[in-house]
Amino acid sequence: MKHSSLFVDEALLEVRSGPGGDGTVAFRREKFTSNGGPNGGDGGRGGDVVFIANTNIATLLDFKSARKIAADAGARGGTSDRKGASGSHIEVHVPVGTLIFDEELAETQIESEEPEPIADLTVAGQRLVIARGGKGGLGNARFKTSTRQAPDFATPGKSGETKQIRLSLKLMADVGLIGFPNAGKSTLLRQISAARPRVASYPFTTLVPSLGVVERDDRRCVVADIPGLIEGASEGAGLGHQFLRHVERTRVLVHLLDIEAMLIEGRDLLKDYAAIRLELSRYRPDLLERREILVLNKCDLIHDESMIESLMEGLAKQGLAPLRVSGAAALGLDPLLIELFDAVDNARHLDECQVEKKDD
Repeated sequence: MKHSSLFVDEALLEVRSGPGGDGTVAFRREKFTSNGGPNGGDGGRGGDVVFIANTNIATLLDFKSARKIAADAGARGGTSDRKGASGSHIEVHVPVGTLIFDEELAETQIESEEPEPIADLTVAGQRLVIARGGKGGLGNARFKTSTRQAPDFATPGKSGETKQIRLSLKLMADVGLIGFPNAGKSTLLRQISAARPRVASYPFTTLVPSLGVVERDDRRCVVADIPGLIEGASEGAGLGHQFLRHVERTRVLVHLLDIEAMLIEGRDLLKDYAAIRLELSRYRPDLLERREILVLNKCDLIHDESMIESLMEGLAKQGLAPLRVSGAAALGLDPLLIELFDAVDNARHLDECQVEKKDD
């Protein structure tokens, strides 16, 4: 399947359900009968606008050009008590992980509060009626009584609903690869999965979050390559909000530290680690509670332990024992995958327990 190089994770839309068809005023016209009884039919119901979560869609790109979505109107009632046809529903397919916000409701909320979505489509095939079609009007046959034999009126169809909505996509994945730009996340994802994200030695190569399926024996998990975070990301710097949004749906974080940046550029990886953790906490404090696997990447460049002695001491003081890997040289991947799958299994088990508690 061809993937667009443009990843779109938000879109504004106007959705409009179909109005109901009008009821009809009609009377029977039979041979030798000039004034038969009323037989005007009811109008048809307007079509609904239905959103459906679809695993075959990766972005909200299609909605950048289609800003208005409208369902069909119901048909007018016919003669001989024939009801008008109902308007066709319109089904709108969106990626799994799409949040839907009502923009009019959001305007009434306090600015400091995060808007509440009206829907969170997290399961493939999940359906939600966003705008319901209007009811059809009643034909004049409905109004015949013993004292009103020839009603000459009908009712109009009800209007459909019009809503201004915002779609916001959060990737659904078991594992999120995080770190500074150019830390080697895309290269690592290529090694452990069939995903083929773009790889190059300059920051922000990854502007499109990539998903890869990682398999080992009979175990499987989905890993997301989250575009590189920078200081100030929680305040929106460098597309920060757009990228941090995708971290929220991951169960486990794999935090990559770039050995090459330390050896070649003199970067302080302890500061890099603290900076990313700070951005996570500022965006959502509970992200720090996620299971984290710390990884020193590009370790094929280490030719002498003295090169990383101070780094390892600084990490040990924080109780951290990072794994050593090289995505480019495919080194240290087995220990990483073992720890990754154990962490994912534990996180899934905790999620299941929480669901069971809610159901009790």
